[in-house]
Amino acid sequence: MAIESDADLAEFYSTDLSGTAGTYTAAGASAVTINGIFGNVYFEIPGGETTIEGKNATFNCRTSDISSVAHGDTLAVSGTTYTVRGVQADGTGATTLILEA
Repeated sequence: MAIESDADLAEFYSTDLSGTAGTYTAAGASAVTINGIFGNVYFEIPGGETTIEGKNATFNCRTSDISSVAHGDTLAVSGTTYTVRGVQADGTGATTLILEA
């Protein structure tokens, strides 16, 4: 059950407040502009002789904007086109896309 309404989430993700616009393209469909919160956080996993490091790109948005999202769809944001590798719906009307450049 959603805590906020879909309209509340649209306002929260608005580029006038905290959101970033992205261009989402589902397989076989036309591109659409959606708003969400983009993150690209650095991570490091220290190991014995080797350390693994990288970035974890995510895009949190309204579930209703990506209702038919699937692995392999694309999202262009901040000048980079990413492939959707994970979909994490939280049950409140928001979904986080796990992205790969």
